[in-house]
Amino acid sequence: MNAALPPACPDTRLLDEFQRDLPLVPRPFAAMGQALGLTESEVLDRLCRLVAAGRVTRVGATCRPNTAGASTLAALAIPEPRIEEVAAIVAAEPGVNHSYLREDDWNLWFVATAPDQPALDESLARIEAATGLRVLSLPLVRPFNIDLGFPLRGPRAPLGLDRPADLSVLRDDDRPLMQALSSGLALVPRPFAALAETLGRSEADVIARIATLARARLLTRVGVIVRHRALGWTANAMVVWQLPDAAIEPAGRALAQVPGVTLCYQRRTEPGVWDWPLFCMIHARSRPEAMAVLDHARALPELAHAPHKILFSTRCFKQVGALIQDAA
Repeated sequence: MNAALPPACPDTRLLDEFQRDLPLVPRPFAAMGQALGLTESEVLDRLCRLVAAGRVTRVGATCRPNTAGASTLAALAIPEPRIEEVAAIVAAEPGVNHSYLREDDWNLWFVATAPDQPALDESLARIEAATGLRVLSLPLVRPFNIDLGFPLRGPRAPLGLDRPADLSVLRDDDRPLMQALSSGLALVPRPFAALAETLGRSEADVIARIATLARARLLTRVGVIVRHRALGWTANAMVVWQLPDAAIEPAGRALAQVPGVTLCYQRRTEPGVWDWPLFCMIHARSRPEAMAVLDHARALPELAHAPHKILFSTRCFKQVGALIQDAA
């Protein structure tokens, strides 16, 4: 399942060209097919097969953290004999949408999401109570790049700096729409019509609203959400950097421009426990490839001599869409 797709494979083109910018038209899969030289049915068949194979999680959207809900990156330091037990407890928590084992004393890292901060606090408290372990919570302070869509073929390129979100456009009725997009669209010829029927809205309204939320960066990406590990990108490293406060922004801006750096952001620290405020992710097909990207990053003047450590991911326990609203 973790084999890379051949570069010329139509599946590769489908994933490369539509990880973002899903056509916001009544028949998006027909529009995708027209661009790819495929029929609508062929696009839907390929997407259904990729989902079933675990290479694609959904066709939908990723929502900007802490806009329609609350989120944090958290970690546990789990004794080796308890990893399977504790990872299962964490994965069972509904608000946990990503969970990875990484090479560090703080070895289980997960993203927890909830409709609001009190619900998020309760979720983390349940994990602490069930495991008997401290949860290290590191909320987002400042994003430099939070869009994980990147080409699966061709040269790696800088992904650019994250644009600020326009929170003024957020409406009360956006939460169920964003939750549906986070969970995934139905793989049917008219997915927006199916979603509109569920929400009691019109197809045109749903399409227009998705476009508005994407322009406002409340949706960071609308498209095919892939599982990178299942597509051969198995050498994934979280690199954390120790910097004084004044150096974080220039370093983050420079780091986000390094080809191969796929995410970059500042998070809150816990003095004496976690003193690493700047994070980046490197997704690569091998450890040497990941280390070559890191060498480029370490050569940046803004990161010269900055202490850092590398936490390679060794196992994925969970990867689903974010929890934005309570289940009805």
